[in-house]
Amino acid sequence: MSGLTPLQLATQIDAFLTFKRALGYRYRRNEATLRSFERFAVGTRGSKSQIDLPRTIRTWLLHVPGRKPVTLACDLGAIRQFCQYRRRFDPRAFVPPTTWAPQTESHYVPHIFSHEEIRALVLAARAHQGRNFWPTMLSTLVLVTYCTGLRLGETVRLQCADLDLAQLVLHIRTSKGRSRDVPFRPDLARELTRYLDERADVLRAAGRASEAALFVGRYGRAVTVKGTSDAIRHLLRRLALKGAAGRIGPRPYDLRHAFAVHRLTAWYRDGVDLNARLPWLSAYMGHVNVLGTEVYLHATPELLQLASDRLARHLARAGA
Repeated sequence: MSGLTPLQLATQIDAFLTFKRALGYRYRRNEATLRSFERFAVGTRGSKSQIDLPRTIRTWLLHVPGRKPVTLACDLGAIRQFCQYRRRFDPRAFVPPTTWAPQTESHYVPHIFSHEEIRALVLAARAHQGRNFWPTMLSTLVLVTYCTGLRLGETVRLQCADLDLAQLVLHIRTSKGRSRDVPFRPDLARELTRYLDERADVLRAAGRASEAALFVGRYGRAVTVKGTSDAIRHLLRRLALKGAAGRIGPRPYDLRHAFAVHRLTAWYRDGVDLNARLPWLSAYMGHVNVLGTEVYLHATPELLQLASDRLARHLARAGA
């Protein structure tokens, strides 16, 4: 059955979102996608007309010309999850095929920051003069993101209660459907301790001593993911690592890619068995499975050369 009323659509979307959040997902982006589809469906058919799901989904996906294939794939993915949920209760419920948006992954090639670029970025953050992002906070946030490989959103959403300086561990609350503990080194702990001292002064001046968020702006309130991303992009442009406008060039998220590649490169140099260590890195980074981590094995010419050299040594020993 493919037709349903606007009220049924709204009710079923509400039930689906409740279901996903009961499983521990935040689901904010996909909720926005589903609400956009709901508004389009009702606006197209009216408040009393039956909605023809196959036709409406197809029209909604294509109603804005020139959209990128990966964006279409993300939107279709949200709709498919909702439709698969409907099929739990109605075996005839329509589920759109993946071929309606054939590109299911982005072909974006991440920028792997060099160690020199990371140092330059941290130094630029320490000299940053923004309206809300103060130098020690921004530089510490960049260091935490790079040194632990956290997603930028995970770093920004950290609470003070998530930081255990005694055990050198960050507790990452539910992210991508799961939570995890992320150990870190003593040198990062020293940076965090210095930041916490300045944070206390900022909060006292703002009259917000009880603020729970770990990373706060000049006025004592939690920073946002968008604001943080904008601040880091500003630093990248100041360093001429990114163009003055447009989306070309490194992204804040590439700090996470750099962490993974640098860790793998260090293991290669140390002669570590990567097959044994990849599951460790996968769990540390919060990947669903090791496949999400294996992509970093082909990320840089240096890493490929190290792998090639190791293979050559192995073959030479086998021949001997």
